[in-house]
Amino acid sequence: MNYKFSIAILALLILSGCATTSPTKQDNLCEIFREKSGWYDDAKDMTEEYGTPINVAMAIMKQESSFRSDVRPPRTKLLGFIPWSRPSSAYGYAQAQDPVWGEYEDATGGGSRSSFDDAIMFIGWYTDGSQKQLGISKWDPYNQYLAYHEGRGGYKRKSYQSKPQLIKIARRVESQAKTYGWQLKQCKAELERQSSWWW
Repeated sequence: MNYKFSIAILALLILSGCATTSPTKQDNLCEIFREKSGWYDDAKDMTEEYGTPINVAMAIMKQESSFRSDVRPPRTKLLGFIPWSRPSSAYGYAQAQDPVWGEYEDATGGGSRSSFDDAIMFIGWYTDGSQKQLGISKWDPYNQYLAYHEGRGGYKRKSYQSKPQLIKIARRVESQAKTYGWQLKQCKAELERQSSWWW
């Protein structure tokens, strides 16, 4: 009895560990969805709700958190070595900060920033808002990422123009989104079959 109980506990620990680890092959969207059961369905739900392409939302998430559920910005150092405050309240898969996550909660009922399905919905909600307020196409990962990173007010002020490193990162997101889009075309039928089988 004790042996079976120990095995059951070990299995639960392994499963819980798998639930929070980031995907091993992050440059391949097909491999991400194969490894992370349920993520494709969550991403598809986001597209159905907000119209943001899966590849664009996933490219933004990869840049923001590398698909880590509990990541926060590193703490600053006081006197060069004492851990101090964090530069922002960004947290979770989508690196959503407290104020904008609060807006999302007010608008939708919210959820958890450390939950993939809630985080991907947040990205869909935000990019949808950027299209409505700023006229940025949901198929434009470059400008969508700039608005996501700088906030819509910062994007309107073109704050990104003085940040050459951010411009490079936005181009990287754009390139990743294109790669993800091509990859998704190769495995979409497979993912749809798995999705149908699951339900």
